Amino acid sequence: MIKSFVDKKLTFRDMDPDVSLKAAADMSSAEIIETVSASSLRGRGGAGFPTGAKWKFCSRAEGDQKYVVCNADEGEPGTFKDRVILTRFPHLVFAGMSIAARAVGATRGLLYLRGEYTYLREGLMAALQKRRDDGLLGDEIMGVDGFEFDIEIRMGSGAYVCGEETALIESLEGHRGEPRNRPPFTADTGMNAMPSVVNNVETFAWAAAIMEKGPEWFRVVGTDQSTGFKLFSVSGDIDRPGVYELPLGITVQELLAAVGGENAKAAVIGGASGRVVSQAEFNRKVCYEDVPTGGAVIVFGPGRDMLDVAENFLEFMCEESCGQCTPCRLGNTKLLECVRMLQEGTCSAAYLREIVELGESIHLASKCGLGQSSGNIFLSIVENFREEIMGRALGAVEPATLRS
Repeated sequence: MIKSFVDKKLTFRDMDPDVSLKAAADMSSAEIIETVSASSLRGRGGAGFPTGAKWKFCSRAEGDQKYVVCNADEGEPGTFKDRVILTRFPHLVFAGMSIAARAVGATRGLLYLRGEYTYLREGLMAALQKRRDDGLLGDEIMGVDGFEFDIEIRMGSGAYVCGEETALIESLEGHRGEPRNRPPFTADTGMNAMPSVVNNVETFAWAAAIMEKGPEWFRVVGTDQSTGFKLFSVSGDIDRPGVYELPLGITVQELLAAVGGENAKAAVIGGASGRVVSQAEFNRKVCYEDVPTGGAVIVFGPGRDMLDVAENFLEFMCEESCGQCTPCRLGNTKLLECVRMLQEGTCSAAYLREIVELGESIHLASKCGLGQSSGNIFLSIVENFREEIMGRALGAVEPATLRS
């Protein structure tokens, strides 16, 4: 069941975006949403919110203007699969956005492109123009009266926090990229305070594929709660790094075998906001109900120092915190200080225990998903590599007492 981008059977290669859009053009809003809902497609950006439900909420919201926003701000460390999709299958993504527009009644689309992906812009603009020329964007799409939708590309500025949908919208509106308080949610009050759908690049591509092949086709693989295939960006201490298409529900061990990482010491599933999975947990499943991920898998071999791993990710989180809320702004700095004290052999076991409690408090008290997940790597390393960590702390303490 394993497929990769070098496999001729790659799903996206077999899709026809025009067929997908034609199927949606012949449906009502309710029929499109029902089709997507029946597939149980969940957002491929990491949060895993049901796509059909999001579209339904937006379709029911009232507003003079509705928007469909594609989150192409691929800033998660270790993630590069959206870049591949946009390079090789841009028409599938644009068809998915158009299908979402048909479903919710939107007339404007925005693709928020990561600042470092400027080199992709010219090709994407050419793809959009071709779609306009072919009657697939603009007025009366595919000759359907009232089906009006067009897409523009906006460039991001490289801020990790703008991967969070409300911070992304703030950036699109020309403001500092900071998360909003929720509620209200973007389906009701999004871009320019109007109802908006925000989905990831991969999510729109799968939505288009589902419109062509049907929801039953999509549900054949995966688990009951995590249906379909997923694209994974796999890097690190492995023989075959790259982008892989794998069924959700695959075990970490099976994934490692596919990429040549059988001797791994650990794997970070989900990037900087994910968690570290140790060898003892390699039988766990990569899916929304077990170990979720937006697509990043970073593998660490036997020689890696896990404190160095924790330091690297915490440096990133401290740099990328927007600073809006105190738990994230100051708390992650204290976690990083603790890691460096452990590296220097100056951290007591009692202080480490306090810092673990602080990490859990950061998760509870932070305003947005960045802070709510910023300590995941540190906490999972402390939990899964207790002997390695405790060997560098002053004053012995039973590992089991590190976390309440």
